[in-house]
Parts: sequence; structure tokens; C-alpha cells
Amino acid sequence: MKSTNYYDTFIEVAEDCPVEAAEAPAQCGEGKSVPQLQYEMIFKHPYQYTQDDVLFAVHAERNGIRKNDAQEREKFFWKGQPCLRCSSLGKRYGWGIHSDSNGKVALYPVESKEYKKLASDKKLKRVKEMRTKK
Repeated sequence: MKSTNYYDTFIEVAEDCPVEAAEAPAQCGEGKSVPQLQYEMIFKHPYQYTQDDVLFAVHAERNGIRKNDAQEREKFFWKGQPCLRCSSLGKRYGWGIHSDSNGKVALYPVESKEYKKLASDKKLKRVKEMRTKK
């Protein structure tokens, strides 16, 4: 199984993120979007889930799979998955993602003091969200 988890890492918003203050992803169409599901899961439960947990839960929700199905989870991660550095949360909506020493994640709005503190913390590995445009 290929894990997407980061440890002691802060994912900063993308350089080409269009917002100066973080926004919650808006409802688009009938069902919830991937960024909306990711946001709700992480924002409501900071440091409760790993990136792997979030990615699989969103996949399961959108595909009618039980979230605790170990066989489906293994199959999902077997082929590798893009991590939260590819998420619209940091590309479009202005959220930094912190992974603690256990790999559990939380969101920080780009305009917050906490974001700035994490973005300058020398003890953390710091990476940028992937850019929207090349």
C-alpha cells in the first residue's frame, strides 16, 4: 500500500492561489465536491485523521463504498494516489494543511497568525501546494 501521509510537515497554499483569505468550498451542483468533503472532514475534526484517511473517506463517499472496508482501502492505495498537495483547499481556497508527528492533519487559513507561525517553523518540513498553472 502506498501512503500519502506526511509527518511534521506544513503544506503552504499554492503560489498562484487566488484568495488572500481562506474560504470554505461552496456547494456545486447536487452532491458535495471533493474539496468540500475534504474541508468538512478536516475542519470539523482537526488532528483526528491522516491524509490517507481523508482521501479514502472522500473516495468511499463518492463511490458508495463503506469507509471501514479494509479491502477497498488497500485496493484504492495500491495504485498510488495524489496527496493533499494536489487539493483545491490550498490551490483555490486558501487553506494550509499541517500534518503532526502522527500524520494527523488540520487546516489553517492563510491569513491567520497560526498559518504564519507554521509557515516559518524551522522544525517542520515545509512544502508548497502544487500550482494550478505551470
